[in-house]
Amino acid sequence: MTNSSDFPLIGVPTSIMQMPGSKFTAHVSGRRYIASLVKFSKCIAVQIPSLGEDYDYADLVERFDGIMLTGGRANVEPHHYGGPDFPPDEPIDPDRDATVLSLIPACIEAGIPLLGICRGLQEINVALGGSLHYRVNEVQGKNDHRMPRGDGVTDEVIYELRHSVKLTEGGMFHELTGEDEIRVNTLHGQGIDRLGEGLAIEAVSDDDIIEGIRVENHPNFAAAVQWHTEFHPEREEHALSRKLYEAFGEAALARAKNK
Repeated sequence: MTNSSDFPLIGVPTSIMQMPGSKFTAHVSGRRYIASLVKFSKCIAVQIPSLGEDYDYADLVERFDGIMLTGGRANVEPHHYGGPDFPPDEPIDPDRDATVLSLIPACIEAGIPLLGICRGLQEINVALGGSLHYRVNEVQGKNDHRMPRGDGVTDEVIYELRHSVKLTEGGMFHELTGEDEIRVNTLHGQGIDRLGEGLAIEAVSDDDIIEGIRVENHPNFAAAVQWHTEFHPEREEHALSRKLYEAFGEAALARAKNK
């Protein structure tokens, strides 16, 4: 049996969700996020309950070798970036907002490896002073990036490669793949409007939505994507997703060994 010390410890902040058929809520992370992280980053994953102000974040991040921010049903509330109020029926998750928007700067300050997926990209952008489009499909000249809906829609249809992204020449993503352009899935309603401070653009969609970012001047791995890397990263058409997990895991392992 391999010793657990051979694997970095990755923290995954949770979403707060109502349990079906129950009045109770729970701290939740999607199974596929965790499975892909553990397999391709070669790590031990631990959920971080979203407790908002109840943490000393400088202390919390030092307990981990990396942090992964997953997607989630709720969107970051607009008061965090000066946007107009959500409509009353918009799903929100204030506990996760409060947790990750404090966790991200602490990670960057401490040089902790950081990987963001979908909402995770939006969280990093907002945490660094950026803003979001409420609905990309309502912005003139932009496409509808939301997931397909309806009876009989399978995961294969939901997560199919639906549009291209151009990778920034000489950027991290370009160096990982050697490709100038790749195809990705798309399951998001919101998207980056104003880019946060200290962020570099790594990938842009064919309708000029920022789909990949990197934290500049971070001493370790710190990047995020708008698409869903957790869907079959083992497939060749999802090679960049797999390589991001691998690079994140390598950075986290290096940090673990240097403690």
